[in-house]
Amino acid sequence: MSPPRIFLLSPANCNGTRAKQILSPKAQFSLAVELRSRRGAMLGDVFAFVSGLYFRGKLTYAVRFAGFDGVHVITPNAGLRRPDTYITHKALRTFADGDIHHHNADYRRPLEKSARALLDEIGPDCDVVLLGSVASPKYVDVLTAIFGERLKFPIDFVGRGDMSRGGLLLRQAREGVELPYVPVIGAVLHGARPPKLPPLRGGAGLSAPRWRA
Repeated sequence: MSPPRIFLLSPANCNGTRAKQILSPKAQFSLAVELRSRRGAMLGDVFAFVSGLYFRGKLTYAVRFAGFDGVHVITPNAGLRRPDTYITHKALRTFADGDIHHHNADYRRPLEKSARALLDEIGPDCDVVLLGSVASPKYVDVLTAIFGERLKFPIDFVGRGDMSRGGLLLRQAREGVELPYVPVIGAVLHGARPPKLPPLRGGAGLSAPRWRA
């Protein structure tokens, strides 16, 4: 049976400080060593480290409500990939060199190809939820052309920054309460900043899952 929805996660920033840390040949923490191995490290683990709270929130939330098979990550030049896909040190460097822009064919064409394949796979009754920015055309223009009104996003994202979105998703995952979704097409994508979230209490359930073969 097809799941009621799948989640598409926007990528981590592969040019930031934490990306440089994990790409350093001198890095000796376990994930960096794993990334330099022949097999590499899992995409979800790497992006959760590189991005921190925001991607960790997206990944934890998506797995909580769609399971492992219902989560797909947008990459800078390799289309959609499951978070348990192994990537190498070289692949992450290539991601860092990629330009995530809807006019960049090296980014757009692989995303279009894998999104169309996913559309054929999920059938007509499965919604597609984008956990990422809908205020920029870099994801929306490509994905709405393929999924149309089936492409949705959490309405609670409007007005929030990345850190607030990550915190919100972690809370909802821990509480087991899914957010409401609306179609991207026709939605109001900008709004007033919502009230600040209360502090998280306790650490249980706040870590992104790690996959192991």
